[in-house]
Amino acid sequence: MNPLKKLFDSTQKYFSGSGKFNALAPLFDATKTFFFLPSPRTRHIPFVRDSLDLKRFMSFVILSLMPVLLFGIYNTGLQAGIATGKPCTGVEAFLTGLTYVLPIIIVTYAVGFFWEILFASIRGHKISEGLLVTGLLFPLTLPPTIPLWQVAVGISFGVVIGKELFGGTGRNVFNPALTGRAFLFFSYPLTMSGDVWIAGKTLVDGVSGATALAVTAQEGQTITAALADSGFTLSKLFLGFVPGSIGETSTLCCLIGAAFLILTRVANFRIIIGGLAGLILTSLVFYFIPGTSGSWLNAGPLYHLCAGGFMFGITFMATDPVSAPGTDPARWVFGFLIGFLTVTIRAVNPAFVEGAMLAILFMNVFAPLLDHMVMKYKVSKRIPNV
Repeated sequence: MNPLKKLFDSTQKYFSGSGKFNALAPLFDATKTFFFLPSPRTRHIPFVRDSLDLKRFMSFVILSLMPVLLFGIYNTGLQAGIATGKPCTGVEAFLTGLTYVLPIIIVTYAVGFFWEILFASIRGHKISEGLLVTGLLFPLTLPPTIPLWQVAVGISFGVVIGKELFGGTGRNVFNPALTGRAFLFFSYPLTMSGDVWIAGKTLVDGVSGATALAVTAQEGQTITAALADSGFTLSKLFLGFVPGSIGETSTLCCLIGAAFLILTRVANFRIIIGGLAGLILTSLVFYFIPGTSGSWLNAGPLYHLCAGGFMFGITFMATDPVSAPGTDPARWVFGFLIGFLTVTIRAVNPAFVEGAMLAILFMNVFAPLLDHMVMKYKVSKRIPNV
């Protein structure tokens, strides 16, 4: 027998039932299942022949985030070098980026698991694996130079208010990571929007650079020309070599993650494709409105797709199985309206340049209503029993 498993089995009696450490049972179970999963096995009929349990589901999501995370670390180091006047590439850029990103991830998991363990102990249930994904999604939505105390406040709000207040994992209305991000966005707007990149620990005043969505066109200039003048070419936006939140800059990496989630059937393709359709069609309609050449109304679908966090949001946030609809027709509508609202918020209300975050949270509220409408329609089409 595996010595580590033998250790867990021999000490389990102290953490269960009337054991002296039964209050720490959720922490013990979480530690055990971290090393041995899935647990336990079904030993008697009927057997469920399904290889996808909750732990494996979360593992697939984390795997899909690896391209985004690794590139985000590299790009953070790259942008830090540019901001400080000491350009660095390759391993040096990755190690530099790691000094910014790793503390954010550590604080997120430490504070998040504190709340998870606390609520699990109070309620007497097991610690949910959902925080493994939330704890990685949340840092990727943040600028790399955010103060660590704000990271702690944001994840606390996301876990406690966004999830535990509704009863824990599986009962939350909003995506917890996006809830925490929205709280920070409205509470500390100078940190979260506009000139989000402020790098250079050795500089007195620091160096700042605006993100693509913060670029505005001069009179008589198109938004695409203004973006190009600021260094935000379409190729850079697609690849992700621009300032911005850690995981939201690279559309290419998000597409790789989306393909993985769709192929493994972890994410529902209807939400992603519906979101892309909504963004493309809405941006095309706005593109042909006369007299709007200098605003994001006239940016066109490719710039709306590659700038900001839409691709990250529609891939990893909108497809959350808890806060998204559960019926296929509702998923199409849900995704389409996220794309529609993203473009509309960006173009009509420049005070909130990142429309994807607000669009997803807004549609989270209406997800149950969409499911209700679909079910009501299907029931109305049934042939009545005679």
